[in-house]
Amino acid sequence: MSKIENKDENGSMDGAGEGTGGDPKDDKGLGLGVIFFLVAFLVCFLSGWLLFPKLLYSKREQPFNFDHVLHTQEAGDCETCHFLREDGTFSGMPNLESCMECHTDEPMGETEDEAIFASEYVAKEKEVPWFVYSKQPDCVFFSHAAHINAAGMDCKSCHGPIGESTTSKPYEENRITGYSRDIWGQNIWGIKKHSWDRMKMDDCAACHKEETGHQGYCFQCHK
Repeated sequence: MSKIENKDENGSMDGAGEGTGGDPKDDKGLGLGVIFFLVAFLVCFLSGWLLFPKLLYSKREQPFNFDHVLHTQEAGDCETCHFLREDGTFSGMPNLESCMECHTDEPMGETEDEAIFASEYVAKEKEVPWFVYSKQPDCVFFSHAAHINAAGMDCKSCHGPIGESTTSKPYEENRITGYSRDIWGQNIWGIKKHSWDRMKMDDCAACHKEETGHQGYCFQCHK
């Protein structure tokens, strides 16, 4: 073999060794890049988890606190204020006329909330502009009569232990859709532990499927 051939062969082998060995600096840079990416991803993920709900939902207080415990002790159960009419329609939030069956423009207690109600609403014959936590979209029809009378459900199944509350929680509204946060649920991922944690269509369909064997038809709820 000639000297030129030996030189070419040795050169090729040296080049191959250089190509396969790699530069340790490149490996270090790649590792730092991966670490940086993971840290940035984690920071963005946690920031979104904490900040997104605050950006998505506005928060407003009710006109004054409402003590459900006091009213159930004094007036009776839920149906005393939230009742079904003779034609089967639901009364919903009690109006001022219903409240004035017990209340007058003279406060019945010494709390600030009672004073506000008596002076700002009863005395002025002004309806209380409550924010309704469970308000559904306009396209949704929900029959309380069908669920209470026919299905035998109690209020807690959908509304939770609200009858045990002594104050009114803030009303949170989706800035995009205008819906109450109680419809989607407090958990941003839509995970729920109780039947009342969420009021989405999927939850209604799942309950219908479990109780009746069929999730129902669109026209039953959407008019």
